[in-house]
Amino acid sequence: MAVKNSNIILEVNSVSMKFGELYANKDVSFEVERGAIVALIGPNGAGKTTIFNCIAGYFKPFSGEILFEGEKITRLPSWKIARKGLARTFQVVRPLKEMTVLDNIMIGAYQKESNTSKAKEVAMTCMKTCFLEEWADKTAGDMTEGNKKRLEVARALATSPKLLLLDEAVAGLTSTEVQEMVAVIRNLKGQGISILMVEHIMEAVMPIADKVVVLSHGEKI
Repeated sequence: MAVKNSNIILEVNSVSMKFGELYANKDVSFEVERGAIVALIGPNGAGKTTIFNCIAGYFKPFSGEILFEGEKITRLPSWKIARKGLARTFQVVRPLKEMTVLDNIMIGAYQKESNTSKAKEVAMTCMKTCFLEEWADKTAGDMTEGNKKRLEVARALATSPKLLLLDEAVAGLTSTEVQEMVAVIRNLKGQGISILMVEHIMEAVMPIADKVVVLSHGEKI
């Protein structure tokens, strides 16, 4: 049985993932402390998104183990991991374009709240955290890329996660939009949410990361 360290929310222990004979991750280990922002950086093809998918349950690692709040989640399906309080965003955002921003976020809230009024309250709070209040009744398809990225975060936030995985949340954004996202991430940390972020843009990483983990050719360096 794993020993629970109350200060560690996520442990990745010697995780390897391969496709055929090609290793995408090899013997990767790191921890995310509770309430911390940890940045996972490295060049394209370094294995960052693969390790994300292993953590979130989309891939099953070839070897190693992953613990969330001291509990082994290595081979759990993604929906069970999400229910435990781990949420992730994706590089390519796909909001429901014909629905309002509020309704998009409420879909996430319904994972924890069956009551419509409570789900709406959660969604409104998430919009405020992500600076999207003015978009509440507008359709998601009309948003700029920067706003869509923040909507993606708001939808994940609506599930009430303890740990949020952000996969290149500022990719393709302008400098102003990057700073807006940095402000959102600071808001999340202020709410006590632990964050693991994959990122290339150092402008986003350096002001906010408590720790940086570097991957190269699938290995931690």
